[in-house]
This record gives sequence, C-alpha cells and structure tokens, in this order.
Amino acid sequence: MDGTEIAWDDESKFDDARTHAIKVWTAGTLTKVTIRADGASTYADLAWRDVNSSSGQWRDVYGRWSGQHGTDHLPMNRAYLDDGKRRGTDEHRRRVAAHELGHALGFCHKSYDEGRSPLWPDYGQIAEQKLNGPTAKDAKAYHVLWG
Repeated sequence: MDGTEIAWDDESKFDDARTHAIKVWTAGTLTKVTIRADGASTYADLAWRDVNSSSGQWRDVYGRWSGQHGTDHLPMNRAYLDDGKRRGTDEHRRRVAAHELGHALGFCHKSYDEGRSPLWPDYGQIAEQKLNGPTAKDAKAYHVLWG
C-alpha cells in the first residue's frame, strides 16, 4: 500500500469477486483508502491471483492474503471456488474476496459478535451469517485505523 492507496493487478478468473470486494470496502463512509487498478506507469501493491490446490497449506483454504515486500499476493483457490466445487458460487467467492481484501487493508481476524464480521477466522461462520461485506463494527475499526 502506498499511503492510502492500493493499486492492484489481476490474473484471477474471479473478477466479479474482486469487483465486489473493492465495492464493499470503499462504500459509504469507507473512503479513506483508494483501491484502483494499476496502470502502465504504476507499481501494483496487490496482485490478485489463482491457485488450484486442496492439499498441504491449501487444505480447506479458500483464499489467502500474503503481505510481501513490494507486491502483496491475494490468491483465490479454484479447488474450492470454481463452479461446481464446494464453495463454487458467486456468493461464496465474493465473501472470500471481501475477507482477504480486509486483510490487505490491515485488519486481522475478528472475533467480536460471535462471527458477525467478514473477518471472522472461520469461514463457516461468515457463510452462516451471510456476511458479504463489512459490518458497522468493521466500519468503526476501519475509521480507527484509517481516520
């Protein structure tokens, strides 16, 4: 992240999920951080990618934000998110993308309100609560962090 801007590039098939995540984390009063596509003369802060694995570190992992020196990585796992897979719907892909983008914005897993946050560590809770974006408490945390 450069100041209050995240420039991203994309080599993921889940464009709808990325678009949704950016929309919910920049809606309403969540305007302190600009999230935009990188250009030919800019450096990407965040790279949306795909991975396709259900073993090892990817067992039961739908997406993962990984902070790096330079460009952070945000892979979405096709092994679970592709059409016909366990979480292979737009709704689930959007939730996973919103969760991971929350990490890119600086938020850790949240345990307040018994799973009523898209940043709850257990995806089952996120899905059960049908959380597709930040809650009022997440917005409050956003403003504490970003102003």
